[in-house]
Parts: sequence; C-alpha cells; structure tokens
Amino acid sequence: MLTTVSSGSAALGTSATVPAVSAPTRLRLPDLLNTTDRAADAVLSGRYDRLLRDLPEDERWYTRLDGNDELDVWLISWVPDRSTELHDHGGSLGALTVVSGALTETRWDGEALRHRRLSAGSQAAFPLGWVHDVVRAPGPVIGPTLSVHAYSPPLTAMSYYEVTQQNTLRRSRTELTDAPEG
Repeated sequence: MLTTVSSGSAALGTSATVPAVSAPTRLRLPDLLNTTDRAADAVLSGRYDRLLRDLPEDERWYTRLDGNDELDVWLISWVPDRSTELHDHGGSLGALTVVSGALTETRWDGEALRHRRLSAGSQAAFPLGWVHDVVRAPGPVIGPTLSVHAYSPPLTAMSYYEVTQQNTLRRSRTELTDAPEG
C-alpha cells in the first residue's frame, strides 16, 4: 500500500509516494488470511477434535496449532462476557477466521469505536497499529465458539488501551507475551 504525503505547504503542491507502513515480515495480510482459512478447514474436518474435548465453559481457551520463527497459528475458544480488552498485536500482523459461532469485534478507527459481527466463515485482518477488542457475540450458540488466528512475526508483546473522556486512545499497559493472551 502506498500513501502520498505532502512534503511542503499546500501551496507548493509537491508530494512524494512512500510506503504507508513497512511490514515486520515477508508475509502479507492475504497470506495470513489464507493460513487461517486452511487451519479453520482442518478444524472443521476433525483434525483437531482431540483438542476440543471438555473445553472450559467459563474461560477462554487457546492452543498453538503451528508455529515457527515467521508465523504462529492459534485455535481459540470463546466464552460469553470474556473480552480481550482493547489491544494491539505489538509488531505483528494478524488475521482470524471464525470457525463456529460468532464474534463481535470492537475496533478503534482513529476517531471512535466501531463494531462488527463476525459469523462462522468470516475473516478479519489486522495491520500494524490495529487496536481492537474481541468477544463472543451475544445470542444462542450450539457448540463452542471457535476461531483460528495467525500472527507474523509471532507475538512478542501486546499493548492494552482505554478511550479517554476526550475521545482519544491511551495506552494503559504493555505486556510481553508469546500467546494470544497477554
């Protein structure tokens, strides 16, 4: 993605094209979406059924499905009323595919919080700087609510945020992590 940035006053009319964000990995968001889609298919085919027995009903559960120096892939089970809090993924790009049930994502768009529902089969990608909260969507669910997440490079830190009374975003803490939970 390229962005045109002004290099002087508006009267000069000069601009330069520069990369909007340099990625910390050779993988791109479409690669991560493809990865989560393939992993979701593996979950649906029963490949990971042994992991899904006796899931806790009152806390989120997660396990690494695959990982190397470039990419981590996680399977996450969601329970009602347990959000992730507003957070980013540090220096990692991310993506998810909802396997079953539905999630509600609340994200900061630079001015306000925006909400969207992600149903089974839906995907979302997280560029650098993406700040969001994820929670199991309200409503009746048959079976567990599951999603597959991919991060590249693998997560090393997550920062958590709050929206101030002035409607700005303030970082409240940063945690080192190697899992999709801080």
